Amino acid sequence: MKSNILVVDDEPVARQSLTDILKLEGYTVASAPNGQAAVEYVRTQNVDLMIVDLKMPGMDGLEVVQVVNQVSPETEVILLTAYGSTETAIQALRLRIHDYLLKPASPAQILATVKKGLTRRSSKSRLNNSILDADSGQEVFNLKDGTSVDLSRRQIRYKNKVEHLTPAEGRLLRILMENKGKVFSHRELVLLVQGYDTTQREAPEILRPLVSRLRHKLEQFPSLSEQVISVRGTGYLYEGDK
Repeated sequence: MKSNILVVDDEPVARQSLTDILKLEGYTVASAPNGQAAVEYVRTQNVDLMIVDLKMPGMDGLEVVQVVNQVSPETEVILLTAYGSTETAIQALRLRIHDYLLKPASPAQILATVKKGLTRRSSKSRLNNSILDADSGQEVFNLKDGTSVDLSRRQIRYKNKVEHLTPAEGRLLRILMENKGKVFSHRELVLLVQGYDTTQREAPEILRPLVSRLRHKLEQFPSLSEQVISVRGTGYLYEGDK
């Protein structure tokens, strides 16, 4: 299966040149002229890897990466810029960017780092699949008040109310419910839910929006509300029936 790559650059010549180089190698390539268009594309299409120009009018490369990390954390990113600086490189690494290339990068450099990025993307995908394959635990939890949590369908039912979970929300709830009372560190949960390792300092920031969205959905169900407990400075646990 061909890998899907998105090229994001406000310079038409640079954008077309990169697109041509990658298409000649057999990749499926789309392009976007600015950050906003790139974000809209990633929201609706599967993108394995992005090559993003740092300096663009409006939404710049780092801002694009921050959004993509939330919308599609599996997407690998290569930052391409003519304005190399240590500060930007540090920011790039903090955002888990796969690589950082200075313009003008040669076709050989570009293709080498794209190949490495796609290999890393495949490894993350295999890890996610192995986590899902290993989930041989309970698929449906029937709670005391009649609430049903179907983990295979990522669906919660109570009387006439039905709530659907995203894949990431479903994985998070599965891990917590199947291990009632066990405290998972922020870092462990990022690895198990998102499929990549991160630092102890960054992990809480990555998890917080996901946990917040899940809790918001669980609030509608009395037996699930306030059951995902934050353990200060450590991580989260599922408390379960009291």
